[in-house]
Amino acid sequence: MIRALTGYSTRNPWKVITLWVVLGISLALLSPMLLDRVTQSQTGDFLPRSYDSAAALRIAEENFGMKPDATTVTVLVARTDGQALTAADQQRVEAEAAKLAQRRVVMPRKDDAPAFLVPDRSQTPRVAPAMVAPDRGFELLSVELTGNAANEGVQDVYRAFRDATRAQFADAGMRTGFTGGLADAADTADSHRTAATVGSALVMGLIVLLNVLVFRSVAAALLPLLAVAMIGSVAGGAVAVAATLTGLKLDAGTPGLVSVVLLGIGVDYLLFLLFRFREHLRARPDQPAREAAAQVTARVGTAITSAALTIVAAFATLGVASFGQFRSLGPAIAVAVLVMLLGSLTMMPALLAACGRGMFWPSRSLRRQPGEGFAARFGTLVARRPLPMLLAALALLGALAAGMTGIRMDYGLGGADARTPAAATAAEISRTLPAGVSDPTSVYVVTTDGTTLTPDRLDGLSHALTQVEGVGKTGGTVLNGDRHAARIDLYLTADPQSRRARDLASGPVRAAVAAHTPAGTSAHVGGTAAIFADISTAVDHDLAIVFPVAAALIALILLLLLRSLLAPLVLMLSVGLGFAATLGAATLLFQHGLGEPGVSFTLPLVLFLFVVALGTDYNILITDRIREEMQRPGPPRAAVARAVRHTTPAIATAGLVLAGSFATLAATPGSEQVAFALTLGILLSAVVLSLVLVPAVAALLGRALWWPLRQARHPHRAEPAPEPYRVPVP
Repeated sequence: MIRALTGYSTRNPWKVITLWVVLGISLALLSPMLLDRVTQSQTGDFLPRSYDSAAALRIAEENFGMKPDATTVTVLVARTDGQALTAADQQRVEAEAAKLAQRRVVMPRKDDAPAFLVPDRSQTPRVAPAMVAPDRGFELLSVELTGNAANEGVQDVYRAFRDATRAQFADAGMRTGFTGGLADAADTADSHRTAATVGSALVMGLIVLLNVLVFRSVAAALLPLLAVAMIGSVAGGAVAVAATLTGLKLDAGTPGLVSVVLLGIGVDYLLFLLFRFREHLRARPDQPAREAAAQVTARVGTAITSAALTIVAAFATLGVASFGQFRSLGPAIAVAVLVMLLGSLTMMPALLAACGRGMFWPSRSLRRQPGEGFAARFGTLVARRPLPMLLAALALLGALAAGMTGIRMDYGLGGADARTPAAATAAEISRTLPAGVSDPTSVYVVTTDGTTLTPDRLDGLSHALTQVEGVGKTGGTVLNGDRHAARIDLYLTADPQSRRARDLASGPVRAAVAAHTPAGTSAHVGGTAAIFADISTAVDHDLAIVFPVAAALIALILLLLLRSLLAPLVLMLSVGLGFAATLGAATLLFQHGLGEPGVSFTLPLVLFLFVVALGTDYNILITDRIREEMQRPGPPRAAVARAVRHTTPAIATAGLVLAGSFATLAATPGSEQVAFALTLGILLSAVVLSLVLVPAVAALLGRALWWPLRQARHPHRAEPAPEPYRVPVP
């Protein structure tokens, strides 16, 4: 199958390239519209229906008209002179609010995309007075917009509404402030926009610079980016189509994460091919370029396929998760990686065949064999001194892994910048009102015996809730139209996005509800704090399932690829050490060093999937090359030295590119821990595990690494070594 794909692509390069370019451009235009249809707006909708907050969310939608994709903005209105609001001021505020509720907010046009391809988020908001501060220093308005707060189009609509509201109240002699999840997201995005742009530019520059330094070629510097961009566009469209056909809903952040993963692994795979292609052409200067491309891509294609399938298997296991955000993320990345694999076996071989030796123009490196460089000396060191190198690697990994001592999980939402205008408005509100007024925790009560509800029937529950420590204020009991459902809003004294708020919602509040729910009714606690308390429970459950299933699938793929029991065991133990070292380093820096409450609760799962799955790519590449070199005559340590010598440039360059891609996540609010851990994890996997630990073990074990199968020597089947290379064996 692999040889058939690479063979057809190298025989018909321009047909294959044209097909990918047409698909890439078409889906790049259509993907925004396709992805918009499969994106979920409410985080709580990702929870299984059995969770308490998910049940509360359904009651809110069915009985109180809350839109499934609603997002609330709290507007603070105050006098510009700082004086208390008068009765006339309050009437003016409410009159202006009524005008806002009748005015459609038009989504700003962008010049870089045709209007028919961009989802129109224009809408008329629901605006209603909420409450007045006890000292009458300000009045709060509740504004309901629709759409996911992480969606750029929704943020653009919010910005238009914010600017219009600010101008309207300024004309009335009032100042305004805005807070809430959408305001936080928009302000934080604005404050990090420059950093994100610079970060993306730096990654692109890093890839081009590394390729220029390594290959000294214009084509080799630019083609990886162009090829990956085309394949990535097709992959994004494939994810959207797959989600549409299966009914899977994606989180708004999934497309961005998929793009980062595809950029990293796509450039990795093309670099693997480029390095091997150059090595092959040096050894066979008279061979036609297309024939060389066919041989190289067929040989390396096996390792690339195994590496990609490892990633697919790891992420596909998220399909068994109970938390919907994980359950959709895994298959989405799996589909995207499969498309990248297809591109690596078709478009990339076609590029090598079409460009031939021109791929490395104007460099003259193809005309000569490289001298004894760093890679050769490093390979000699690992092969001659495997035990000291192995012990040094284990000491480094062990020291970092020790950082996990005392590790704590932080279930904070993160992402919001405390220096933004939205944060300042929230702080101003909390000085006179409970912090939760802009995002209340709500108790929903529904009848189960067919009777109707009255406020008197719920007085006992309402009174019990006011006695819960941490509940600053309760709203009145609100009944729905048929009086079969009721809502009691609780304004917590803690920030709704804090751990204390989650502990309150999942602990004392739910306990009070359970003890005082009237007979013939059922009650559920909802709101941001309750939702994320349930999410933390769901994630803990999923970790216990996903880890062993993913590890088993990765081990199975390694068994099939390496046809050995001992070699896969070595690789699995090495990536396990890499995972522990990376998590320990993150704990040392963020929890012990910077004093944060702990590491993000999603970090262990993200690290396991990315570092174990992606890091295994490099282990597969070096192990496959070691096996190939051991098929030649000579001592095993010489084979290890040759393998390290020829793969070090590819693995080091690919690791830097992938690490640089993940480093750009640091510009995304709330992703600093993930960015640091993934960057370090990939570097450890590429340098310490793949170039030191695994080769050192192979040098110590020799051909016994392939136990229980005997490693056969087939010099007539293996490619001849480009040049004589011997390693003194002690």
